[in-house]
Amino acid sequence: MKDQRENEILVEDMAYILGKLSKEEKAKFNNSTVLITGCGGFLGYYFMHFFSRYADELNIKKIIALENFLTGTKDWLDDLVNKNDKISLHEFNVITDDIGDVEGADEADLIIHGASIASPTFYRIYPVETIDANITGLRRLLDFYKEREIKGLLFFSSSEIYGDPFPEFIPTDEEYRGNVHTMGPRACYDEAKRFGETICYIFHHKFNMPISIARPFNNYGPGMNIEDKRLPADFAKCVHEGRDLIMFSDGKPTRTFCYISDAITGYLKVLLHGKLEAFNIGIDKPEVSVKEFANLFVSNAKEVYGYEGKAQFQESDDDEYMTDNPNRRCPKISKAKATLGYEPSIYVEEGIGRFLKFLKINNGKLI
Repeated sequence: MKDQRENEILVEDMAYILGKLSKEEKAKFNNSTVLITGCGGFLGYYFMHFFSRYADELNIKKIIALENFLTGTKDWLDDLVNKNDKISLHEFNVITDDIGDVEGADEADLIIHGASIASPTFYRIYPVETIDANITGLRRLLDFYKEREIKGLLFFSSSEIYGDPFPEFIPTDEEYRGNVHTMGPRACYDEAKRFGETICYIFHHKFNMPISIARPFNNYGPGMNIEDKRLPADFAKCVHEGRDLIMFSDGKPTRTFCYISDAITGYLKVLLHGKLEAFNIGIDKPEVSVKEFANLFVSNAKEVYGYEGKAQFQESDDDEYMTDNPNRRCPKISKAKATLGYEPSIYVEEGIGRFLKFLKINNGKLI
């Protein structure tokens, strides 16, 4: 029976994700133990709700959730654990803790390595931890599972590995090798993701591990904490608090913004692919400017919140806020479409509306 406290947007999104998986993909979850690091973050929120909701239908044996709570949140995770006895939650640091000490970890056969700080504000506060989660943490996971029978291991890379692409490489496909600054304020994240991919490549070829790599492009939506400090979170926080939207740039940089249920669908498909390949996961249209994105928030907020604010520019107090910020970000997703059957369909205006409705129902919180 449906829990009356469930957020209708979340329920609809979970059903959407399940409906986008093929019969063959669903079958790969049968009798599996899923282990996810970084379960308390933005993407973890949707992964955990999806696995919890459909564990019985997909015949998942166990969901092992690991999080150090440096930036992740816990209340909603405790709520899920209390509702589903297939979930075991562990406070765990992938950089220093021994995965062998986690009960059931040796039986996990679908592994998602999502432990990494992704917000530029926070990975500049925690640069060493950002590097270590993507390199040391990844290496420790691979060492543990390299001689075990697993079905798939998903490494979250990033579209940031492409840096600031030259115009002729936009839209950007997986073959582009990048234009990345190795010694800037964002380098701890960008270069850790790049080296993480190299580690995956080596472990696949040396130990024949079924590792797949996802390169996310600008995800947003429910599950994103409004204190996250990324652009969609900042705009959502302003709307929820009834303040004008603040842009700390001239509003000209452009992005394609991928709604969370489309993104999670793509990541699950990458995980279940079980072969060494890297896939852009995002949406390829429309490519909108930051100013246009802000105006879409304003128009949707009027309908959802009765919002009366406006979007305006303001200088950031952070001198490095825009340093190495890419001017454009737009993926080619033809590879994911052809190989994985990935077809994102929730465009940015609808996605913003869904995000704001979710926040209004939950009063700005994740639980």
